[in-house]
Amino acid sequence: MDCKVRLEQYLREQDVPFQVQHHPEVFTAQEVAASEHVSGKQFAKVVMVLADGKLIMLALPAPKHVNLTNLKALLGAKDVRLATEEEFGLRFPGCDVGAMPPIGKLYDVPLYIDAGLAAGETIRFQAGTHTDTISLALADYTRVADAQVAELAVA
Repeated sequence: MDCKVRLEQYLREQDVPFQVQHHPEVFTAQEVAASEHVSGKQFAKVVMVLADGKLIMLALPAPKHVNLTNLKALLGAKDVRLATEEEFGLRFPGCDVGAMPPIGKLYDVPLYIDAGLAAGETIRFQAGTHTDTISLALADYTRVADAQVAELAVA
């Protein structure tokens, strides 16, 4: 099933109101936020990491970077590193690589959300393509994302 269709179906099943936005094809989270005229602080980018060989999804504000030292301590892992596209791409069928929505439970991947994202009223993120985003209330997102909120990011 197409990633965007799967995401929208899941949100409807959870009774979550959402909006779909369309923009010109861009590839970084900051470019997406700029093309949609929203703050990068409210735009969630997905970062995939391997923690002791286990795939983990992180959702961070677009302009931020993951603090691997903090993440390693949080997870109690011996080895934490960024995952390569080859290591995670097949885990998200129907999604453009790098445009996965930050809802790990759709793909049986644990999700951690940076506390900076959990501070606003709305959140926006890629919907599985490099041209579509979804926006919804932060309270609805945190309810359906089934994630742990933690301090993950550095500037």
